[in-house]
Amino acid sequence: MARVASGDRDAFGPVYDAVSGPVMGLVSRILRDPAQAEEVTQDVLVEVWRTSGRFRRERGKAMTWVMVLAHRRAVDRVRSTQALRDREQRAALLEQTTPFDEVTEQVEARLERQEVRRCLRTLTEIQRESVALAYYQGLTYREVARSLSLPLGTVKTRLRDGLIRLRDCLGGEP
Repeated sequence: MARVASGDRDAFGPVYDAVSGPVMGLVSRILRDPAQAEEVTQDVLVEVWRTSGRFRRERGKAMTWVMVLAHRRAVDRVRSTQALRDREQRAALLEQTTPFDEVTEQVEARLERQEVRRCLRTLTEIQRESVALAYYQGLTYREVARSLSLPLGTVKTRLRDGLIRLRDCLGGEP
């Protein structure tokens, strides 16, 4: 392994021959997919070539070091594959939402408009005018007061009272 770490290509052949079978066996047991096992085995052997300088003889045997690399790489692949499946499953669930029912939406919107109109009829004339100017025409309190020739405080009070009555009529929360 020391010669491989120094870049000796000829020394890598015997290392490859000694570890490739056990690496393939371990990775195959973890992955259970021959194509992925071959790919991960190749990745591990390339990693052995590139990182052989990290091997420390005093810490253990070279075969143990290689098998730890193989195990980690295989487990990483399992996790990556599972994460991909999980993402695809979540995406599939998002696509399974019920289709938009345009007719139902139109009917609900029409019923809501009718209910708002009915509740607007329960307001006093000045409340109804204030609400209409502020919410349907987008005028500010000051602009509503000018338009109705009323004091600003009166308009604010009428709007507040009108909105409270609308909320109560429409069944809203306080």
